[in-house]
Amino acid sequence: MIQLRGVSKEFAHRRGSVEALHGIDLEAADGEFVAVVGRSGCGKSTLLRLIAGLVPPTRGEVLMRGRAVTGPRPDCAVLFQRPALLPWRSVLDNVLLPAEIAGERRNGSRERALGLISTMGLDGFQRRLPHELSGGMQQRVALCRSLMRRPRVLLMDEPFSALDALTRDELCAELQRTHREHPSTVVLVTHSVDEAVLLADRVVVLTPRPGRIRTVLDITLPRPRTRTEAGQAEQLARRAAELHAMLLDSES
Repeated sequence: MIQLRGVSKEFAHRRGSVEALHGIDLEAADGEFVAVVGRSGCGKSTLLRLIAGLVPPTRGEVLMRGRAVTGPRPDCAVLFQRPALLPWRSVLDNVLLPAEIAGERRNGSRERALGLISTMGLDGFQRRLPHELSGGMQQRVALCRSLMRRPRVLLMDEPFSALDALTRDELCAELQRTHREHPSTVVLVTHSVDEAVLLADRVVVLTPRPGRIRTVLDITLPRPRTRTEAGQAEQLARRAAELHAMLLDSES
């Protein structure tokens, strides 16, 4: 589904250039959930923007379904750290926005939007405005909006980092269920090792800048995963400890 071949990215500055990523070779299979972790400034968000077609690579190529990514694609949705909801539009109208932009029929789109809203536990809030919702609820709306057009690829840039721990756990559970029901290829950028282990099939560890792939860790634990069940919690903690060790080793 997604392929990066020898991808490097440099940004020009007045005093020269800064290399954010160097020689990235990575693949994500159809329906796979991949998490990317690393220290601040290692190029995680840049990697996501390259896949989304928001910035071009300096060297190498990014492919999606065998075709070069040259700009944003309609089958790829991006969920950022902040929900970025339109403040004058209701929950329902925010979720409907991608369908409206695509010129899709209102009745069928409305039915799908209401189904997503219900799936995310937002029944009764369809007509509320964003300022009337908590941060976690706003991010649920943003996730509904991202899934509205059934994207083949969902790119997530630290979507839960601004939320409290309990809300993050709730949204991680929702995301696992949503991915089972709508199996898009997901690439998640996160600072949270625990979040990566909980959600991903594979975790990519980047080195400090310029970001290179330090290692890729397979997470073969059964789904759904939860930190509240004793047996699973122990296994998740063990894999998280392995990841922490890899991150520390990448600094040496």
